[in-house]
Amino acid sequence: MGLDNVVVNWPRTGRFYEPVAPAEFVDFGEIVDMPQISAPTAALAELIAKTGTVRATAYTELVDLILGLENVLYATENSEEDEDPVIDPDGCGWIADGVERFVARHRVVDEAVTFETVSAVLRALLGDGRLAEQQLRWLDSRLDRLRDDSGAPPQWTFTCAELSVLAAFYRRCAERGFAVYAESVAPRRAVQP
Repeated sequence: MGLDNVVVNWPRTGRFYEPVAPAEFVDFGEIVDMPQISAPTAALAELIAKTGTVRATAYTELVDLILGLENVLYATENSEEDEDPVIDPDGCGWIADGVERFVARHRVVDEAVTFETVSAVLRALLGDGRLAEQQLRWLDSRLDRLRDDSGAPPQWTFTCAELSVLAAFYRRCAERGFAVYAESVAPRRAVQP
């Protein structure tokens, strides 16, 4: 199953959330025309500009690791009685803050975001805190859980620019009072000719 984060009006009206018109994000299309922009960054910006949606599946592990919680982009913190998987505007601002701070710190290390560089950046951030030893143990356990059965790390291929576009999406939602609906979608299958 994939995950889309779709921009909706906050709060909901009636039983449903109303999608926000993609025109609220049309300026993200300007990123596509920037010189030397990577293909993944351009694709993310174009999708946001055209649909007001992020295909969040690729970013879930990284965002969870950066923010220190589980399933942030799935909006699973809601109670069982509250079936709506929605990230409210304040939550969007919190996500944007965390990703922006991470990107700023990561750019000092490298523009390419890999499992190894994420680990190094987070170690440096946590190593400065009051509870450094405890937080570093927590980080080690999180990093170990992300490895596959053979011990290989996830094969992340992000750039700081791509993560900046992701953060800008959530920042726009926070600033304009929009929410994000976490919509699980079935994986797309190739159509046989």
